[in-house]
Amino acid sequence: MTPNFFKDSPFKTLISFHKLIKALEEIAVTNVDYRSNYAKALLKQIEPFPEFRTGIEDLNLIHENETVIKYLLADLFPTALTNNEIKAVTIPFQNFTFNYTERFKKTLHNAGTTFDMTIRDFDEHQFYIMNCILILNTFYNQHFDFNKPLFYDIPDANGIMKHYRILYNADFMEIIPTDKAITLTPEDIDLLMDNYDNIDLWKEKFPSESWILKGFGIVSLFDASIESAISNLKSNLLKSETEQVDNTPNFETIFRSIFKVSDLQVGFIIYNEEDEKFTRPIYDDKKIGSFILHDIEEVDCKNALFGCSLKNILEQNKPFIISNVEKFTLTSGNEKLGEHLLKQNIKSCILAPVIKNDKLLGIIELVSAKPRELNSINVNNLDLILPYLVDTLERYNNDMQHQIEAIIQREYTTIHPSVYWKFRKEAQKYFQTSNQSKGYIFKEIVFKEVYPLYGQIDIKGSSEHRNETVKGDLKNQLKTLLQIFENLKSNTNLVLLEQRKFELQSFFNELDSPLKADTEQQIQRYIETEIHPILKNSKMDHECQILVEDYFEKLDEKTGLFYQSRKKFDNAMSIVNKKLAGILDKKQTEAQNIFPHYYERFKTDGVEHNLYIGASIAPNQYFDNLYLHNLRLWQLQTLCEMELEHHRLKSSLPYKLEVTSLILVFSSPISIRFRMDEKRFDVDGTYNARYEVVKKRIDKANIKGTKDRITEKEKITIVYSHNQEETEYLKYIKFLQFKNILEPTIEQFEVEELQGVSGLRAIRVKVVNVENGAMTKKYSYQDLLDELN
Repeated sequence: MTPNFFKDSPFKTLISFHKLIKALEEIAVTNVDYRSNYAKALLKQIEPFPEFRTGIEDLNLIHENETVIKYLLADLFPTALTNNEIKAVTIPFQNFTFNYTERFKKTLHNAGTTFDMTIRDFDEHQFYIMNCILILNTFYNQHFDFNKPLFYDIPDANGIMKHYRILYNADFMEIIPTDKAITLTPEDIDLLMDNYDNIDLWKEKFPSESWILKGFGIVSLFDASIESAISNLKSNLLKSETEQVDNTPNFETIFRSIFKVSDLQVGFIIYNEEDEKFTRPIYDDKKIGSFILHDIEEVDCKNALFGCSLKNILEQNKPFIISNVEKFTLTSGNEKLGEHLLKQNIKSCILAPVIKNDKLLGIIELVSAKPRELNSINVNNLDLILPYLVDTLERYNNDMQHQIEAIIQREYTTIHPSVYWKFRKEAQKYFQTSNQSKGYIFKEIVFKEVYPLYGQIDIKGSSEHRNETVKGDLKNQLKTLLQIFENLKSNTNLVLLEQRKFELQSFFNELDSPLKADTEQQIQRYIETEIHPILKNSKMDHECQILVEDYFEKLDEKTGLFYQSRKKFDNAMSIVNKKLAGILDKKQTEAQNIFPHYYERFKTDGVEHNLYIGASIAPNQYFDNLYLHNLRLWQLQTLCEMELEHHRLKSSLPYKLEVTSLILVFSSPISIRFRMDEKRFDVDGTYNARYEVVKKRIDKANIKGTKDRITEKEKITIVYSHNQEETEYLKYIKFLQFKNILEPTIEQFEVEELQGVSGLRAIRVKVVNVENGAMTKKYSYQDLLDELN
């Protein structure tokens, strides 16, 4: 086999047996005759070869004297082990070997004459730096840890590639500086520690052949092919706690073993490519720690604290290493990140990307409370672990996507749990028949003979309030601009300034009239195209400059308009809707115990809800009209509580809002059908459509013969058609009046005719304003019957 040397090296290599010869000389003068005679004979045999002691430069001398060298090395290569050990003499990290054991010879023979034995994934860069590290550790008493395993990939007689782990013994080697060797300072060593990839720096500090490597090394190989199977076991180390057995090492145990850092801690963050943010992962229902995020949930990738530091990770997919955080913090621009780490007692750290198919999945964080423990040299040990992290993180991301889809299914579609069974049944039919028939047609989901209940609590005059806030913001903005133009002093285009002031005043006066559909858009477009360029390009004095800066700070980022009044209104609307919807959702969960029923709720300018109850919703349970009456009473009580909650809430709202409440009673059963195109339920059939017509128009209806709305603030209006419905709800009202939930006064009136609908009547009653209390008890229909009897 032809030697394959790396030519460029910090060492001038001299193969020498001087340490071994010295040991033989010591044995030769001992009193043990057979050992002494053996040593004397060997020493006499090598006397003609002074190069064995001073150093061999001509390799032909080795090949010409293989037998003598074999005798000289006999104690290190015992005959009894020659067929068991895979061992030879070598120069560390060089592809040069001799004096093989019999098993090594056989291994090379099986590989074939064309085989070139080289270390896997080991190039001239690594070779040079590895030799430099050998000098640092041996001559400078450093402790650089480079644990990356080295392998020979050697095919066997059957052409199967086998992988052999390389172990070196350098006991018989000596490192000697020459006149060309540079004496390193502690600062030089720190600089090298942080610049593993800078080969020019290493060659500057360790010039070529500036050191002598004298002696020989011993290389031992062991078959590590089975480690590929063990890697499958290692991947289990990254499973969740519930999946691990009791003796499975945790994250930090694994990393500490590999990095030989006793206090090493591990953190992790997920990269959200869509939002360009780093977030904290949740695994096994627990949040994994992060030293980058520390006590926050997420951080923007462009965050000033981390942006520069994470550039290598985001743009170059390279690790970011700080071997000495205290020293790092002293450099301008690094203070914030350095202080952030020091507050957590982190003195050295590695932030390394986890990548799959050139896509960044996340960042693993390795930290230590000791400086220099983590550095640009031992970061290479991550190569042992990253494959398992990639698989684990990819699985985590996939699981997360499935959970997100499940949440969307649960929270944003109308497949309520009460009717989910029917969808599931249809899906099961599909799976059972899909193998026989690929053209399976899904049946429509229909529930027949169900009783509807509709209710709403609406923001009174929401459209008028919204228009007034829009006009208020527009007037305020125009007034501010007019004030700026009054103070604007410019030497050019004075006529144009007067023209713009006139136009601004015209818009301001126009807002005294009712707001038109496109007024806001017209003013917005005019300000952006005609006014803002003047403000940005005109020369102005200091006082006017302050006015302009204050004006731009008040603009909303999205619209470019003032948003103060509308923001108060929108916030108030959001607070009311969220609070009332929360009460309705919570109480509705309790109402399912009355009888399973379909429920849907919408937030618009208020909160409205639909309920459907009937035997077809829960065919395995007996249905009786008693359950319908119970649900109607529950609905009335819940609206009372929502009214009371608004009464408590409105004094603290940023914008004063009143609400009105409405219940529509419909005693005839209807059918509802799931609309596949809209992914929601709707009433089915021409007759049932009458119910929908009433539902959409009733809240805007007036009392018959007047211009007064049927709804009024702090009152609940109950709309119905038949006498039995009136009788039923008057009983409910009487009962709640007795419980001091509704006031004694009851209003009854007819509702004006709606398009295609006539004969509607209504009951209206006011909710008692309880300032410091709440309804803590809900009453069933049976409670009502017991009370009335």
